[in-house]
Amino acid sequence: MHPLHGPLTEIVADLGLSTESTPVDLLLAYLDLLQRWNATYNLTAVRDPQDMLRQHLADCLAVVNPMVRQLGWRSGEEGEDDRAFRVLDVGSGGGLPGVVLAAMFPRWQVVCVDTVGKKTAFIQQAATELGLRNLSAEHARVEALRAAPFDVITSRAFASLVDFTRLTRALLAPHGVWMAMKGKAPTDELSALPEDIDVFHVEPLSVPGLNAERCLVWMHRAAANAGTAVKN
Repeated sequence: MHPLHGPLTEIVADLGLSTESTPVDLLLAYLDLLQRWNATYNLTAVRDPQDMLRQHLADCLAVVNPMVRQLGWRSGEEGEDDRAFRVLDVGSGGGLPGVVLAAMFPRWQVVCVDTVGKKTAFIQQAATELGLRNLSAEHARVEALRAAPFDVITSRAFASLVDFTRLTRALLAPHGVWMAMKGKAPTDELSALPEDIDVFHVEPLSVPGLNAERCLVWMHRAAANAGTAVKN
């Protein structure tokens, strides 16, 4: 058994995720692959596997239940996680959170985009080795990406909220949402957003084993969602 199997299972339980449906072995195989490639390609500054577990896997798994709730609310069915949503992970780096989301939601189509070729090459290799047919990577600047619209566009410390929404606006489906993974609530960034971006929820996160502030900033186009109830 993998030495981190027990700790990851505890994290999954602490986050309120199903230990039966969470692909723990697959996530640990991804972690091992990330560690191997990191030795040569410097994909992340985090080197120790236990630190990777807390700072990367746990951090990304913490968004799973909020995404299920939010997407279920938007479709009118609480907890609906079986629909084939299209998700774009911008500035994905080593595939965080894109690879984790692809592993957790096999029916979702997850595209990771990054300007660094070695990082998108790693994600493509991860998709192949882990058998994640719903995962792909694009080596491009996100504003130059040509793709069908996405239901969710996410980022993890990619850019300011203003730049994040500006650069990806053309890729968001009419009723899609932006989900920005942040540390503490970015008050200055929030106040700098244009009026046609509606921040409808700033959601604090608790990440097991990580003594740091985390939150999700949920946004959509204000005009496209006029009259839609706000979820707090």
